[in-house]
Amino acid sequence: MGKITGFLESTRELPKKRLVNDRIKDYKELYVPMSEEKKREQAGRCMNCGIPFCHTGCPLGNLIPDWNDLVYNGNWKEALHELHSTNNFPEFTGRLCPAPCEEACVLGINEPAVTIEETEKSIIEKGFAEGWVLPEPPESRSGKKVAVIGSGPSGLACAQQLNRAGHLVTVFERSDRIGGLLRYGIPHFKMEKWVIDRRLEIMEQEGIEFKTSVKVGTDLTKEDLDRDFDAVVFCGGATKSRDLPIEGRDLDGVHFAMDFLPQSNARVEGDDIAGRVASGDWQKELLATGKNVIVIGGGDTGSDCIGTSIRQGAASVENFELLPMPPVGRPESQPWPFWPMKLRVSTSHEEGCERHYSILTKRFHGEDGKLTGLETIQVEFETPEGGGRPQLKEIEGSEKVWPCEMAVLALGFLGPETDSIVSQYGCELDARGNVKVDSNWMSSTEGFFAAGDAQRGQSLIVWAISDGREAAVSVDEYLMGVPSELPRKLGTDLPRV
Repeated sequence: MGKITGFLESTRELPKKRLVNDRIKDYKELYVPMSEEKKREQAGRCMNCGIPFCHTGCPLGNLIPDWNDLVYNGNWKEALHELHSTNNFPEFTGRLCPAPCEEACVLGINEPAVTIEETEKSIIEKGFAEGWVLPEPPESRSGKKVAVIGSGPSGLACAQQLNRAGHLVTVFERSDRIGGLLRYGIPHFKMEKWVIDRRLEIMEQEGIEFKTSVKVGTDLTKEDLDRDFDAVVFCGGATKSRDLPIEGRDLDGVHFAMDFLPQSNARVEGDDIAGRVASGDWQKELLATGKNVIVIGGGDTGSDCIGTSIRQGAASVENFELLPMPPVGRPESQPWPFWPMKLRVSTSHEEGCERHYSILTKRFHGEDGKLTGLETIQVEFETPEGGGRPQLKEIEGSEKVWPCEMAVLALGFLGPETDSIVSQYGCELDARGNVKVDSNWMSSTEGFFAAGDAQRGQSLIVWAISDGREAAVSVDEYLMGVPSELPRKLGTDLPRV
């Protein structure tokens, strides 16, 4: 342990954010880096717990106390090695993960938790700055070929691990750039895209082949994959958006979040949006400029839509959430170290947004086919006599019509798209419509594996990377017929749930 009394002497401190009036004028990342001295001080708050419960909150099994100690003592290169031993892409998780490890931090029982995520980001950025992050091509090749479908975090992690095992890996992506939701779902102000490109350059040098604008299932069929590859890993994500099928849904102005955000990201990347609309990539150009915007859905995707709308110059931004406002602190029903459902204020919320809870959208209003407003009613949830699931009840007299020229549906995702390559392989689905896999990550069709949200359902980036890594171990064993030398996370000998 670095500093035995660190947690007694220093309080939690995060990097300062750029001022709201400055940051909403661009799409640059929000935080101003701390000094190295401050970063080491924050790492020194780690308590060297007898049982480090931060591990229970981290799906990757990150060696958090180890690299906190190394950072405090200035051993940054060794910390990078420890971090990379469990996490292929700490530059992604250090920016985007909601940090369940921090909610499980022992110090967090009665003091502000250790800044685990920020330390993680500091380690990897120090590694890149010092030139320590280098390609790791395999010493030899197995001759086996693997197709990875989807280039989000699970696909990239799986590809990198399989490549390091010596297999020839090709990653297929239907979009025109690699990265999946990292590229087109996460706004630049949360993660600028050079962060992805920097990592992809290393992966290409390691020998991974990337092919974009390929729709697997149409451009590339089961017959093609069976002919050219020894195994297939489906990492297509949970990309089916949950809809809101109410009156007026077909009005011009009602859009899915995952139509709005990708187009915004492409615009920031410098794409000719009008040209892409003309070519059929998108139905129309989506801009919040000058409009009253209502984002329906109170999760992270909704928050991303809020920040994007503000930067595009929306006249106003409102956010609707069906559920009641959660408590500010940890509720008694969700004690430490469990992840608590408490009120969270994102940087986008800080930038100028009204949040409304316990509100149900009843219908969209429009004129001449265009959205002009929407109608809502307040609701409450009542538990039936004798217990059971709470039932939604509308509150009479609470109806309201809101002016709105753009409504963005950020209601979560229903699961993967399974009507193409998944159906061609005849894969069995689970009760939620995800690709069903066994304990070895293989689907009901031999040689066809699935990882990440495609088999788990909508989840966190850390779970996606973890799943990709674990699936790679099983694919390697399937191809070689012997136990894999790829690292397994501790506890993976236990049944998966």
